[in-house]
Amino acid sequence: MSSIQTKYFYAMGERTIVHLDLDSFFVSVERLTNSALKDKPVIIGGLSDRGVVASCSYEARQFGVHSAMPVRMAKQLCGDAIFIRGDMEQYSKYSRLVTDIIAESAPVYEKASIDEHYLDITGMDRFFGSLKWSHELRQRIIRESGLPISFGLSVNKTISKIATGESKPNGEMYIPPGKVKPFLFPLSIRKIPMVGTKSYHLLRSMGVSTIHTLSLIPPEMLVQVMGKNGLVIWKKANGIDPAPVVPYSEQKSISTERTFERDTIDLHKLRNVLISMIEKITFELRTKQKLTGCVTVKIRYANFDTHTLQKRLPYTAFDHVLINTALELFDRLYQRRMLIRLIGVRFSHLTGGSQQLDLFDEKPELAHLYQAMDHIRKRYGKEAIKRGCLDF
Repeated sequence: MSSIQTKYFYAMGERTIVHLDLDSFFVSVERLTNSALKDKPVIIGGLSDRGVVASCSYEARQFGVHSAMPVRMAKQLCGDAIFIRGDMEQYSKYSRLVTDIIAESAPVYEKASIDEHYLDITGMDRFFGSLKWSHELRQRIIRESGLPISFGLSVNKTISKIATGESKPNGEMYIPPGKVKPFLFPLSIRKIPMVGTKSYHLLRSMGVSTIHTLSLIPPEMLVQVMGKNGLVIWKKANGIDPAPVVPYSEQKSISTERTFERDTIDLHKLRNVLISMIEKITFELRTKQKLTGCVTVKIRYANFDTHTLQKRLPYTAFDHVLINTALELFDRLYQRRMLIRLIGVRFSHLTGGSQQLDLFDEKPELAHLYQAMDHIRKRYGKEAIKRGCLDF
């Protein structure tokens, strides 16, 4: 056994982790408001041929349709599907509803994305059966939200997430500590979180197809071939994942402020400063693969009176959406026409996930524009590119 293997095969304190994942979330929300969609192939995404599939029903998946597929191709595969543009406001509403239900019951929970949560219920076996408790929570979510949801229950986040995938649709699965490797080993390496298309093809070129085979490869070899991610993937293949469930808080936020050297009443300058600050922290959001569901604008007058105003909105990380919201809040907030000493903006109600709105947009080039801008900033610095309206 290598030094790396010895380091990670140690007695870890047993944890009890639940992974909850809403099934075909966007489609399920649409079916709540339109029962005619039940049992039919449904595809959510941009309606033009240039759009992208954001989500699809299990009926559509049987034809080979999957998320991130061009809508044009999805129409070729499943021409009888019902195509819906999608409503991020509704999806955000139901996401928050499910989070509220979980928050009332779970001692520690993490909102990993708009439609999935991790719960750490370690120690609850002393008072409740963990499987029974998880089952009852799932039933409550189904009853109060009307949405199908699946869960996996096991010793860490990786095993629980994989178990959830195996329990879908609308199911539940428990993998006890002694059954982790028998459960994992026969599965395809595709089942491991972090093994994307590129990693999959690389591992397949090495003759690796199952998690069992991957677990037997010396970790040093994977590090040489895949870098530091190779070690992470090796640990997951061996059922090792010490990552904690990070407690979720709606107060978790990203913010920035600017205090002026001279108090000002120049509205053009104030609005440009606000836009510049939003550009910087939306870039930070996207870099961290986060979405925000609430914007707060803050102003402090020359006499030190401080006022804030906030607005909840569908989860997003797009500059143009957040800029418009912040400017609206600023215009409502700045009523006294006094000199301003400080201006600030905060994004809260953060959740994990990549930007979804581009998948419903008729102009996917907008998403490509943000990706190109972020690439330039990552390579040349945050100040490398700005909006043309910023002239200070």
